[in-house]
Amino acid sequence: MSTEQFSEKYLGVVGMSGMSVRQGDTAIAHGSGDVPVLATPQVIALAESATIAALLESMEQGETSVGIRVEFDHVSTASIGAEVRAIATCTKVENNRLTFEIEVHEQERLIARGLVIRAVVDRVSFLAKAAAQSLSHQ
Repeated sequence: MSTEQFSEKYLGVVGMSGMSVRQGDTAIAHGSGDVPVLATPQVIALAESATIAALLESMEQGETSVGIRVEFDHVSTASIGAEVRAIATCTKVENNRLTFEIEVHEQERLIARGLVIRAVVDRVSFLAKAAAQSLSHQ
């Protein structure tokens, strides 16, 4: 596939992911703070889930994507019981790297915003390389 075709395939795809904040999603539970509000690591997981949703229909058989960079501003809290949603939009394609702009909201209130960069890779090759690296570190 040409670079132009790859770009046309992914540029502009949008995905969403949502959750209800539970006790296990808090900063206390994640060890990232001592307050019972939505933890930043959980916000990032929700954002990555939205990127995966955006790619579901575009990926070829045998392809997968892996996260390679995350850059976030967590600007507001969400308490236990809050319904939050992440929206991911692919705004840049460079080689096999896809940049997603993310916004996380509780209703209309912005909770977080940032970027997630994922690389599209061949699943079998990626897993083989990961296994080889694991063996070389034993």
